[in-house]
Amino acid sequence: MTFIVLARSTARALFSGGRSYHRQFSTAAIARHLENVEATHHHGGSFYYWRKMSSLPEIKDQHHNSSEEKKNEDTTTTNNNNNSVVSSYWGITRPKIQREDGTEWPWNCFMPWDTYRADVSIDVNKHHVPKTFTDKVAFRSVKFLRVLSDLYFKERYGCHAMMLETIAAVPGMVGGMLLHLKSLRKFQHSGGWIKALLEEAENERMHLMTMVELVKPSWHERLLVITAQGVFFNFFFVFYLVSPKAAHRFVGYLEEEAVISYTQHLDAIVSGKVENVPAPAIAIDYWRLPKDATLKDVVTVIRADEAHHRDVNHFASDIHHQGKELKEAPAPIGYH
Repeated sequence: MTFIVLARSTARALFSGGRSYHRQFSTAAIARHLENVEATHHHGGSFYYWRKMSSLPEIKDQHHNSSEEKKNEDTTTTNNNNNSVVSSYWGITRPKIQREDGTEWPWNCFMPWDTYRADVSIDVNKHHVPKTFTDKVAFRSVKFLRVLSDLYFKERYGCHAMMLETIAAVPGMVGGMLLHLKSLRKFQHSGGWIKALLEEAENERMHLMTMVELVKPSWHERLLVITAQGVFFNFFFVFYLVSPKAAHRFVGYLEEEAVISYTQHLDAIVSGKVENVPAPAIAIDYWRLPKDATLKDVVTVIRADEAHHRDVNHFASDIHHQGKELKEAPAPIGYH
């Protein structure tokens, strides 16, 4: 009988051309069913067979019930934690990090190994005398921009610094990005300059995060930041593509003006024009400042960072002036 059923299902499959898959599947299932029936008869009757067949739905129901219970538990847990913050991604969670004093590390934007003590012994009065035509153009352009910013901000040192950092954080990111793409295109190393420029961009961003804690920008200052950043990013992107040598020199002079601005800010704090308020918590942790640090300490370490950026960008421009690529000289990584 089994042979006859199988022969019929085979014939149907040949003549239908595979169009009735579900029907064939059902026929094959019937054939298997008949084989099981015959097997059970050889084992002493059909009782064992029906018991076996009836147990399958029970297992399925148990699995279904357990799934429903788990789903209900998950729903209950979700409802109980509606206000909780998701802190993991596919089981990967940030380990608990502590400060040296044992307290919990409060920042997600930077970790303890990203912090450092600024080298405040650096010469803040150093100046690169423009010699070539491109140097002079870069120097005059920065001086012109400085006049415009002084006219707008005047003696609002905090707002001036905030605006300055939104611009100063752009060149390192653009330069690092373009060197990254160049490294991918040419299948070659960058000599560490990608990391050096991205470190500079991140450091400038932390300057901004610190200044925002001290200065609450108004709506028109925020609008100015959006406009200036949009214009400057696109300008510097094209500028760096055309001439990395001139672009780094321009940034070097821009950092020189930043050092001058923070020096004026320090003078205003010392003279009493600006209140020497306690340093923000983010600055204390990022620069490893003492707990009783003040605004004067924060401005001092930021000015030192700007002086390092000044030297790095003038150094990068000098490499290009020698007809070399940045990868041919060691990148100054890890100075902050």
